Amino acid sequence: MVIFYQIKHERRPLQRCYCNGMKYQSSSSRIRISSSHVTQDYASHRGLGGDGALLFLRKIFTMPCNLLDLCEYETNKLVKIKSFRLGSLKWTVNGVILMVICIMMFWNKEYQEYDLVVSSVTTKVKGAALTQVPEVGEMLWDVVDYSGTSQEKNSFFVVTNVVVTKTQKQDKCHEAPPYGKVCHTDKDCEKGYWDQHSHGVQTGACVKYDVTKKTCEVVAWCPIEEKKKPPRPALLASAENFTVLIKNNIRFPGFGYIRRNILPDMTDQYLKRCTFNRRTDPHCPIFRLGDIVQEAKEKFSEMAVEGGVIGIQIMWNCNLDRLFHKCLPTYSFRRLDEKENNRTLYPGLNFRFAKYYKENGVDVRTLFKAFGIRFDVMVFGKAGKFSFIQLVIYIGSTLSYYALTTLLIDWLITTSCYTKEARQNYSERKFESVRDRKQGLLCISFVDETHVRVVKRPQKKRLQEARPIFCHSRKDGAVSMRALASVVQSPPGRGPDMELREVLDSDLPAWCLCGRCAPSPAPQEQLCCRRSRGPCITTSALFPGLVLSRPVLESALLYREPLLDLPKEDATRPLRHCAYHLYVDWRFGGAQGDACPVVPSCCVWRIRGQYPSQNGRYRGLQPTGSPPIHSGSDPGL
Repeated sequence: MVIFYQIKHERRPLQRCYCNGMKYQSSSSRIRISSSHVTQDYASHRGLGGDGALLFLRKIFTMPCNLLDLCEYETNKLVKIKSFRLGSLKWTVNGVILMVICIMMFWNKEYQEYDLVVSSVTTKVKGAALTQVPEVGEMLWDVVDYSGTSQEKNSFFVVTNVVVTKTQKQDKCHEAPPYGKVCHTDKDCEKGYWDQHSHGVQTGACVKYDVTKKTCEVVAWCPIEEKKKPPRPALLASAENFTVLIKNNIRFPGFGYIRRNILPDMTDQYLKRCTFNRRTDPHCPIFRLGDIVQEAKEKFSEMAVEGGVIGIQIMWNCNLDRLFHKCLPTYSFRRLDEKENNRTLYPGLNFRFAKYYKENGVDVRTLFKAFGIRFDVMVFGKAGKFSFIQLVIYIGSTLSYYALTTLLIDWLITTSCYTKEARQNYSERKFESVRDRKQGLLCISFVDETHVRVVKRPQKKRLQEARPIFCHSRKDGAVSMRALASVVQSPPGRGPDMELREVLDSDLPAWCLCGRCAPSPAPQEQLCCRRSRGPCITTSALFPGLVLSRPVLESALLYREPLLDLPKEDATRPLRHCAYHLYVDWRFGGAQGDACPVVPSCCVWRIRGQYPSQNGRYRGLQPTGSPPIHSGSDPGL
């Protein structure tokens, strides 16, 4: 038979009480309360057993909550390793991290707060060209002609090529294929019909288009414009020498800062002679159209045939700090439309406009299908200025990088760079394992070993043969040391005379190696005091005086409960429980956290033989709770 229990060295009052979270914690146990269930994390409080936890709950509900208990501070546990190699590595890694943080802070100006730009753009195009237009003749183009009829917001248009249809009058004429409907008789045409591809409204008549075709007659501006490809080379190829003045006014409302791309040091004489050049004059606001297209990596002569869209990007990256003040525009250019003709059905950019006049009192017009380049001016930017709040936020966000040092060093310690003993010692001090109580961890100690084993509770296998999860050194318990001092000062008597219970070899279980264990059907109770054959620990000269001595046991009980009154009906029960406690404190060094100490079978029967139960019944191993120190309502162990 094997006995399990858990001890506490001293009694302390309740430490924490959180009323709002319904969480209560004491020095020796923690009980978590919710509206639907009660979970008992640890077995007892101040000597109460598992069933006595309900009594403890009643006391908690009647206890007043102290508001001063909310004023508590908790901090993490640190392990200091005195190692020159690890210390040097820590400071080296921390230094590298600090250097990276500082470089990123100054490079990206993380200490500044930012505001986005608000801007307006106006443009003024200048230039003139003399061209020979087919069916028109020589024609002069100035800014009114080649800039189109209207200007869009933040953009301007320059005509580079045209298709002209002369002398159009409102009249009846045949529709031009492929838009006109091919017909044979008037029945094929519908009077008043129009669709999106027609040049006019059908009259219902079918008229001759050429010697082989007839089309429906329409009321339109006649003659109808026929589809023609734009001429090559472009008629206004000389437009690449036109210039444009871009005036950009910006404002950063968050800082109340106003500026424009015509800088304060630019004079009227300078603006009359300057032209933008990325190397020699990168801030001049006057641009040559050919240079803009070239900066976009395009050829003006090719783009001028069918037209396109060019983006002019103005970037303002301003530093408004006094010592490093800088706020200058940066220009960049790119093509925005698809330039490959075979990749789109409608390449380039074009629109139509007309010039009207009267001829013999009749309204006449010349229709121009203009191809050209539209320049879209896009302004981006932000301004930054030193902000102490942003600096604090950045420093706070980068402190987490120092956790990389801990991760690196912890990883190195767990590798082959250190011995197995050093790694185990570090792990024991660094990490405190808390396992699920359902695992049923047990703690056993053999007299012929210097360490304590932690094993899982066996279901079928004998506890004597259970393989350890891990081992740790045994510590001297405070209670057993006080009891030992009492034994040394006044050696106790042997107590009531009785002979040790001898076990016949035929009844000796196979797992017993000391010759004094009793058979047990439960696997978790099949434990001997030894790992190899030899004398039993109960034959030790210290065992009777330290574990079985009645004066020592009574002194230990009174040390815990100064006013303890031993029950008269079952006086041996608290002494038996105290003997179990003294043995665990002696052989294990006290409680073992989540692992429950197990007393070997030979010791259990020796203690029970010295202090037997009146009814001869014992509870045995109870892995779900700890036994009480003195008498109560629980059955005997």
